[in-house]
Amino acid sequence: MDRWLTGPQAWRIRGADDPLVVDLGYGATPVTAVELFSRLRALRGDVEVVGVEIDPERVRAALPLARPGLSFVQGGFEVPLGGRRPVVVRAFNVLRQYGEEEYLAHWNRVRGRLSANGLFIDGTCDEIGRRSTWAAITPEGPLSLSISLRFGGFEVPSDVAERLPKALIHRNVPGERVFDYLQTLDRAWHDAAPLRSFGNRQRWLRMCTSMRDAGWPLLDGPARWRLGEVTVAWDAVAPR
Repeated sequence: MDRWLTGPQAWRIRGADDPLVVDLGYGATPVTAVELFSRLRALRGDVEVVGVEIDPERVRAALPLARPGLSFVQGGFEVPLGGRRPVVVRAFNVLRQYGEEEYLAHWNRVRGRLSANGLFIDGTCDEIGRRSTWAAITPEGPLSLSISLRFGGFEVPSDVAERLPKALIHRNVPGERVFDYLQTLDRAWHDAAPLRSFGNRQRWLRMCTSMRDAGWPLLDGPARWRLGEVTVAWDAVAPR
């Protein structure tokens, strides 16, 4: 996800009047906030990253790693920043802990605190980061769903279903758009099987090309597909 944020979404940070980024719910250790800070500082030298955790003990444990541009505060979806509006709020493996009926209120609360071109990223990944999805939400509403898989770490693209964001994880059933999307990805993956002798990357590229040609509103292209990533417009997978 950081690779995506510093790639096709880099314009949001580069053009921000206040390049403030939040790692919301960074967990038992602040490693994700530290990594995000390092990666974004390579993009823009005055980026500021704030790690936000609801558990005060986790905040205290992270404080020794604070430095200019990287800080840690206690809080939750209210994003306590003293009135400043972040350009990015990233919450990974956070909303999955809440009920399906709760996610929309949290989405709306966070996006109401974003800057004009801000982005709220609600994502989920497996324990070692080889299967990941994230929803991108702007102040105007949800924008896209991204899937990122490590080549060799899956049999079919729908293996990522158990890592869908809370908004979609219970919607992977017949009659729902995200179910149709994942099933179509699987069919396109199977249809591209003749290319597997050239490697999973070439097979994935063919799959994505087939999806685009079939009319799915993919928002990226081969440069992202080569990474095992694909992003589709939210309307194509939104809950019915």
